[in-house]
Amino acid sequence: MAYAVGNPKSKKALREAIKAGEQIEVFQPGPFGPNVTDGLTVVEGPHHPKPHRWYASVIVKDGVIVKFVG
Repeated sequence: MAYAVGNPKSKKALREAIKAGEQIEVFQPGPFGPNVTDGLTVVEGPHHPKPHRWYASVIVKDGVIVKFVG
């Protein structure tokens, strides 16, 4: 799983930030692989240590979310 930089507290907050044109990067911590640079991926939030409460499908280009899928 990947996370959105800025730690959006909800799926709605992420959607609104993307719609507003914010440059939100995606990262994968620890040994889970390289950061997502291009393509469809799933992000989750909020970040550890809080329990994950939401998941969202997004399209990433050059490490930045360009589209909220659902």
